[in-house]
This record gives sequence, structure tokens and C-alpha cells, in this order.
Amino acid sequence: MERVTLRIPKQQIEEVEQMVETGEFPNRSEAIRAAVRDMLNEHDGAGTETTNKRTWAKV
Repeated sequence: MERVTLRIPKQQIEEVEQMVETGEFPNRSEAIRAAVRDMLNEHDGAGTETTNKRTWAKV
């Protein structure tokens, strides 16, 4: 695996931490990996009509 450094708004990382605390994910890294997998799976399944709709790009 490769290491990636990124900046995430405090509110979002707090929400990720809450998911870890409730046991939804074992740690922050796995939560973020799951989000990236979901984004890539959505992108792979996107047709031409949904190419510009990034439902995963939530700010």
C-alpha cells in the first residue's frame, strides 16, 4: 500500500472518527479506503448521462 496525505475539513474527519468509535470501521484509514472504493465503483458504473453527476463529491 502507498501512503497518501490529504487535508479533510474538521467536521468530516469528526464524522469519520464517530464511525470508527461506533464500530462501523476499525480505523480512519479503512473508512477512507471504503469511501474511495465506493467512489471508484460509482465511477466505473457511470454512464454518459451521469458522468458529470458526482454524488460522492460532497463538501
